[in-house]
Amino acid sequence: MSTDLTPVPNVLVVEDEMILRMRAVDIVEDAGFNPVEAVNADEAISILESRSDIALLFTDIQMPGSIDGLKLAHAVHDRWPSIKIILVSGQVKPSDAERPAQSRFFGKPLGVEQMIAELQDMVGAGALRILPDATILSMNVALPGAEPIAPSPRSAQEVVLSAENDSLRLLLEQAGIDAETLLIQAGIDAKEREAADKLQKLILGELHHRIKNTLATVSAIASQSFRAAPSIEAGQKAMEGRLTALGRAHDLLMQVSWASASLTHTFSSATEPYDSQGGRRFHFNGPDLRITSGAVIALAMTFNELCTNTTKFGALSVPAGRVEIAWTIDEPKQRLRLVWTESGGPAVEPPVRQSFGTRMMKSLGQQLNGQVQLAYQPSGFIYSLDVPLSSVAAAA
Repeated sequence: MSTDLTPVPNVLVVEDEMILRMRAVDIVEDAGFNPVEAVNADEAISILESRSDIALLFTDIQMPGSIDGLKLAHAVHDRWPSIKIILVSGQVKPSDAERPAQSRFFGKPLGVEQMIAELQDMVGAGALRILPDATILSMNVALPGAEPIAPSPRSAQEVVLSAENDSLRLLLEQAGIDAETLLIQAGIDAKEREAADKLQKLILGELHHRIKNTLATVSAIASQSFRAAPSIEAGQKAMEGRLTALGRAHDLLMQVSWASASLTHTFSSATEPYDSQGGRRFHFNGPDLRITSGAVIALAMTFNELCTNTTKFGALSVPAGRVEIAWTIDEPKQRLRLVWTESGGPAVEPPVRQSFGTRMMKSLGQQLNGQVQLAYQPSGFIYSLDVPLSSVAAAA
């Protein structure tokens, strides 16, 4: 908390990927500032037009919508020149000439300590806050009466989750060598080889970008899982469950070459590991449709949170409990409405604090341009999702 009456600066975070946006919000909060969230440039412009207390723009470059993050940065620099700008990306690296004057760029995945220092250098020292014991321990600060904790030159996260690691570079280089050898052995002529070489570079570039985005997502999941966990064991279990859910979603998309997937299959794949009582405890009711890869991952991650909560605290924590998952398509309004309803479990009480899982489920609605409602009815927890059909349905 602040030690004086000086207002805490506000930082506008613009990121369309839900988990990465939450990670950026944590960095802003750890730097001592107030985060204001937007999922695209249009929403960011709307926020800036409605308020005059934004000190810094923290935006991803690749985003859906009418303009990307780089164009957003130029628009902000032209209209609100006093606002500082930080650009981030896991794919492109704009030159100094392409960026607004005095803006800064950083590649993903983001180094937490470096980003906190950059934010404080650009905006100020931030607000002094009281840190919980877990945070103090994570910073290698010894508590009174405890054994001193040896400082670590690099965190385990930085070591394990570095996007530019030697193994990745070697794999990409070897892939290039193997592809060239195969083309020569196949007797492909020079023109065909040149075209194939361009295609190979395009595929390797996309592979590199996807791996870096995945590593950034894993880094964010790890940080969020341990951030509010009551113990290391609980944080590790939560992280393993979320990474497993992410892996199942990727397996499902690999079966369809990352094009689109069945909505029903997505739900059944996400709930199957939790239906271990012998009988069917999950009941599905709704029309099937093909959904985009982004919707597959977002829904799989959300259903993992719902399944984890219901098996620990909700209906599926007792033998008689069940979950009904029903969805409908409103053709005139072109909207998808989904309801998760628990019954037969213990009496439900609202939580005393908002967890990472709750934040993620709510952010899903924002990411898909829809709304999420959580109802803690005594008879059972209810999760509702209402989104435009265009946000989830794959193109025919």
